[in-house]
Amino acid sequence: MLRIENLRKVFPGGVTAVDDISLTVPDGEFLVIIGLSGSGKSTLLRCINRLVEPTSGRIWLDDVELTALSPGQLREARKRIGMIFQQFNLVKRSSVMTNVLSGRLGSISPWASVIGRFPPKEYERAYANLERVGIPEKANQRADTLSGGQQQRVAIARALMQDPSLMLADEPVASLDPATSHSVMKYLEEINRQDGITVICNLHFLSLARRYATRVIALKAGQIVFDGLPEEIDEERFRSIYGEDAVEVEIR
Repeated sequence: MLRIENLRKVFPGGVTAVDDISLTVPDGEFLVIIGLSGSGKSTLLRCINRLVEPTSGRIWLDDVELTALSPGQLREARKRIGMIFQQFNLVKRSSVMTNVLSGRLGSISPWASVIGRFPPKEYERAYANLERVGIPEKANQRADTLSGGQQQRVAIARALMQDPSLMLADEPVASLDPATSHSVMKYLEEINRQDGITVICNLHFLSLARRYATRVIALKAGQIVFDGLPEEIDEERFRSIYGEDAVEVEIR
């Protein structure tokens, strides 16, 4: 279970991105966070694994208080937290296999990681994860030769190498076309349902939230303005989240 208590993040200059958020996410949930750009979605997600340091508040993953960990302890805790980025964050000139194997860098010996030598079982796991996201034939290609959707699938396979209990996805389909967006979201849905991995995903499109989320929270000016089931977001609630002039765009 993830538990967030009175979380705040104030950036230099006084901009408050996350404003006193408290939230509990049970194991196995597929939580989607929606809201306008600048509402605090990415900052909230990145505070969870401390890619952004909270100004105040506390965060627990099960019985571990993430906000109280030393740098060394945090590195260990992050092994349980997968992260998928909007722009994939792959090493473009390296092979797909090398990128997937990098998900194990925190779990093998430092010497082996420096020279890029992984045990045979790790190659087997990497190939199995590439099979799982439907691109095993791309294992030896350079990452920058793949389409955007394929690169995001590599990123998912890399995150799976950590054996995470929590997967954070920060706008994972923002740069993808509608059909590819659904393809990527279905892989996230599969690992959530089949593996029981908790998924927290930032999205812009309410239609995607309605299709994949078991629960939705909406942020506005760094605060939670809605927390409930996807189908509870009617037109009135939609406009309260996105503004009176907003028009919902469906992705089919």
